[in-house]
Amino acid sequence: MPDYPIFTEQMKKTHTILIPQMLPIHFALLEQAMLQAGYKVKVLDNDSPSVVSTGLKYVHNDTCYPALLVIGQMIDALNSGKYDVDHTALLITQTGGGCRASNYIFLLRKALVKAGYGQVPVLSLNFSGLEKDSSLKLSLPLVRKVVAAVLYGDELMLLANQTRPYEDEKGATDRLVAHWVQVLSRQFEEGKGVNKKQMAQNFLAIAQSFQDLPVTRVPRVKVGIVGEIYVKYSPLGNNQLEEFLAKEGCEVNVPGLLGFVLYCVANTEETIRLYGGSRLAQWGAHLLLGWFGKREKLMIDAVKQCKNLTPSAPFTETMRCSEGMIGRGNKMGEGWLLTAEMMELEAHGVDNIVCAQPFGCLPNHICGKGMMNKIRSVYPNANIVAIDYDPSATRVNQENRIKLMLSVARERLLEQTEKNKHPTEQKTAQPVTV
Repeated sequence: MPDYPIFTEQMKKTHTILIPQMLPIHFALLEQAMLQAGYKVKVLDNDSPSVVSTGLKYVHNDTCYPALLVIGQMIDALNSGKYDVDHTALLITQTGGGCRASNYIFLLRKALVKAGYGQVPVLSLNFSGLEKDSSLKLSLPLVRKVVAAVLYGDELMLLANQTRPYEDEKGATDRLVAHWVQVLSRQFEEGKGVNKKQMAQNFLAIAQSFQDLPVTRVPRVKVGIVGEIYVKYSPLGNNQLEEFLAKEGCEVNVPGLLGFVLYCVANTEETIRLYGGSRLAQWGAHLLLGWFGKREKLMIDAVKQCKNLTPSAPFTETMRCSEGMIGRGNKMGEGWLLTAEMMELEAHGVDNIVCAQPFGCLPNHICGKGMMNKIRSVYPNANIVAIDYDPSATRVNQENRIKLMLSVARERLLEQTEKNKHPTEQKTAQPVTV
């Protein structure tokens, strides 16, 4: 028997499961899906400085910054008195890769004992067979809703970022996002919105609703955000980076969560190709990529039908962006996907990129910061800044470095705007050499 508490089937009715925040739109949909599956869940929103101080108290400061934040957020919530700790459980994801993220669950259990919450069970959400005695039981209806939530979340995040900087009525974009979260949650409850036909209808309706929002489009600096998955997406992890860029007058471009999911699937196929393994598993991964690809295409096609909206690139294109730049054997952490996402942004005219990484995250330093010069050799206008996130890194320093990147971006945007206003009508005649 394990020396830690196990989440039993009976606890499904008695325990509240706390989930650390990462992607606000996606997790709002995932929360509803789990509630409808009979789980009592709460996505945490505590983000005060006590989260970091609590993390530092119970996790070694050399540990990956996302682990410190996730564990700090959970224990800070338990300390708040809002939850009956004898009827509370915690949920944490595990990718099963070689990065430290797959060890978070052990760090969390150790921290809980030190904090006096050794009775709190920890659940693992993974698709790689880890923690079999503590894995969250995923029924087929729940899995279908989780997949749909990832796709709907990606579309809402993409279109909100393309619309929010230009909206005529402040807050209209966020209200539309909230509306769709409610609509989709109701559909999930009715068992709808998860098959291909229903998803295609929803994708188009969502895109058309964003197209119909009153906006005034003016030239703005476009900034992509890439990096380690938690720091890239979590407002807590990146010091509200998207909000900061919005205040600076930028249009933000954040790659979707589906890309990371497909990256993990593609890595299964690549691992077997490189090192051997089950042909059946390789075939299964290939089929799964195709299955996801069909649903991804539905979303892309829906956005293409709407004017002034730009669809995300298909994952197959993202994969091609890594070719000739980095080998696909680089798959620790975000690995080759991080390089590919930067190349994809550059290929679509987003030259300004913030590469967000936890301090000391070796895979991301290699595949992110370490690839910047090589990317510039292909795209000379690449304006990339690598920002480390860590308890010792000050927000002011981070934002000042981003502002330096933005100053270059604004100069280039001004030059381009002036060229568009006064295009050269005739090339200057070249002197003839006699």
